Amino acid sequence: MRAVKGRDTTPELAVRKILHSIAPFYRLHRRDLPGAPDIAYIGRKKVIFVHGCFWHGHDCKRGARMPKANADYWAKKIAGNRARDEEHRAAYAEMGWRVLTVWECEMRDEAALRRRFEDFLSASG
Repeated sequence: MRAVKGRDTTPELAVRKILHSIAPFYRLHRRDLPGAPDIAYIGRKKVIFVHGCFWHGHDCKRGARMPKANADYWAKKIAGNRARDEEHRAAYAEMGWRVLTVWECEMRDEAALRRRFEDFLSASG
């Protein structure tokens, strides 16, 4: 698992490329915010997390796939990741921030993703 990158992943770079054309003044991996979000708009109080479907237990085809080897370990690991993600979302809600989660499987439709970012960033509150 050491080879699995936690930042600057291919999906994250694709998201940043789209965001750079919409609203380029974001910050990356702010350690002073809960969960060190992949992208943070500090002044707007908005954060974006880019999640891998497998690692965060998304309910898509890739995220629902469970390894056959060491299944108990992986089930516990992914459940822990999901619980931690919920804790981070709750912390942002308490702080009055908005959170957008982008899943790896959503990267295929760039036009829809662009609209989603525009809506998220233009919405107030």
